[in-house]
Amino acid sequence: MKIVLLGYMGSGKSTVGRLLAGRLGIRFIDLDTYIETKLGMDIPRIFKEKGELFFRKKEHELLREVLADPADTVLALGGGTPCYSGNMEAILKQTPHVFYLMLPVADLVTRLLKEKEDRPLIRDIADKDLPEFIGKHLFERREFYSLAPHTVPAANRDAESLAAGIAGLLV
Repeated sequence: MKIVLLGYMGSGKSTVGRLLAGRLGIRFIDLDTYIETKLGMDIPRIFKEKGELFFRKKEHELLREVLADPADTVLALGGGTPCYSGNMEAILKQTPHVFYLMLPVADLVTRLLKEKEDRPLIRDIADKDLPEFIGKHLFERREFYSLAPHTVPAANRDAESLAAGIAGLLV
């Protein structure tokens, strides 16, 4: 069984995914970490040295690799993963257990302001411009995120309750 978590950066995919995998007794893969391990460099460095196009190509290849592996897995995607290279279609062909962790722009801004330096897409955006940037980005990505069979409102919920709620939907 594959369980895929998607959503905007900072929505809690990795935290919820780890808890969910522990709860279910199966492995957890954070796709960004998987990519970093396979390529031997972190995401900001990949973006800086190789560019976003190179990153998206490798992301697509490695996503397919994870999806093809028969092991039961909770997979946390990068925020942009569903939006490129037919990735969402590939995911939906593989599993119906796809969950969009949905958060309002204000919540995402609060979370992302704390970790801007680690996020190549927002690192150089002024703090005052972040809400508009995230709002536009979410609008562009919504068509892909909305393809997930399950939308999980994540505002005002802790990671443990989100993991429990998702686990309950799998029964």
